[in-house]
Formats: sequence, structure tokens, C-alpha cells
Amino acid sequence: MPYTNLLIDGQDGILIVTLNRPKALNALNSKTMAELRHFFAEDAPKREGLKGVILTGAGEKAFVAGADIKEFLALDAQKGQDMARQGQDIFFLIERFPKPVIALVNGFALGGGCELAMACHLRIATPEARFGQPEVNLGLIPGYGGTQRLIQYLGKTKATELLLTADMLSAEDALRHGLLNAVLPAGEAMELAKKMVAKIAAKGPVAIAKTIEAINAYFQYDVDGFEKEVAAFGETTGTADFREGAAAFIEKRKPDFKGQ
Repeated sequence: MPYTNLLIDGQDGILIVTLNRPKALNALNSKTMAELRHFFAEDAPKREGLKGVILTGAGEKAFVAGADIKEFLALDAQKGQDMARQGQDIFFLIERFPKPVIALVNGFALGGGCELAMACHLRIATPEARFGQPEVNLGLIPGYGGTQRLIQYLGKTKATELLLTADMLSAEDALRHGLLNAVLPAGEAMELAKKMVAKIAAKGPVAIAKTIEAINAYFQYDVDGFEKEVAAFGETTGTADFREGAAAFIEKRKPDFKGQ
């Protein structure tokens, strides 16, 4: 699939994916969403040697400033539900991706942009970043998981305040409330993101994928997270990676994981 709204740059096994609609503040239109679906479902899983993905936005103002509201004007109740379900499915692809996905938030992350950042496994922001779910200003609610993930990260009290008032969080406040892993100037933020991906890539690939599964299970109402952990632990003990990791530990050397 040729990408027009995504720029893909591969560097040492790390894919930097830039949402590229700077004149529209990288708003998520249907084409961008389709490209994100294809990238995480079809493209990235087939790339050999992939260590992880860094998502960021083009330009100096926004990561993603929201959805493309013009496309909402043709919606009715059923079409609205279909759009929300499709959007959630795409963000689940990101959340469940077996390699680390880091959002590098370099400006406004509002509405769908905040939801996209929250679907990533880790989040690093520049000091100019702003986070919020302003949908109630339009007579809407978040549709791509915002009402659920914001509570998961911030807790019910603060999340309810932000969802009902449409207020924004500064980068420092987002860090203080646990939404972010770090706040750094742009160049340093990208370097940290790359270092984090590289650090995770040095671990057992199967173990990383199973850890992501177990973490996600905590928030799934129909899944027992403890049972998921038991199953995943058992699966990892039967891998060649575990035998290599254990041998390397005993022999006091760096493990050579094969993802098997």
C-alpha cells in the first residue's frame, strides 16, 4: 500500500512513522486511519529485524490535533458507531503490537491524537506538548478509546475532570499524572525514544511480546490477567530464548536471542 499521509523512515531496525498532514495539524482523516491500519496489520509485522516503532507528527505544532471533523458531518448514529468501532480496532492493533510502540508527542495531542498516543506502549513528549479530549466542545464524546484509556492512565477523578471540562494538560502535568514517561526537547526526545526501543530490543523478543499481552489483559474485562500471566509464563519457559537467556546469565555473557 503506498502511503501518502505517513512517512516511514527505517533506522537500525527502528521505524520512525511520521503522520504527515502538517497543514491540517496531522488530523486523523479516513485515509490516515486506513494507512495506520495497513501499517500495523500488514506492513510492520512482515519487516525482518524490526525492533520497534516511534510515532510522531510532522511540523512544529502538533502530534495529532484531533480527527478530521469535516468527515463527521455526514455521520448518523449507525455510521458514527461504525467509525468509532473501526477506530478502536486500529488503535487495538497498536496497543497489541508485539514490538514496542513509542509516541513522540511534539505538540498538540487532542481528541484522536490523545487517543492515539495513549494506544502506544510508551509516551515521550516535548515541553510544548498538550493533551486533551475536547470532544464535548462539539457535542461529542471520544470514540477511539479516550473515555477508557484516560481513566487507566490518570485515574477516574482527574480523567473525569478532563473529559467533562475539555481542559488540556501541559506536558509537565501529563508527566506528573503518569501519562508520560519523559519530557525532553525535541532532539533529546527522539534520542531517548530510540534508546528505549534499542534497550527493549536487547531483551527476549518472545518475552517482550508476551509481556505486552499480559499488560493489556489487565484492562480487558473478559480476560483474567493473572491467568494470562500464568499461560504466558509457561509459554516463555518452553522457548529457545529462555534457554539462551538462562545460559547467558549463568555464563555471565550477553544473550543472543533469536525470537524463538
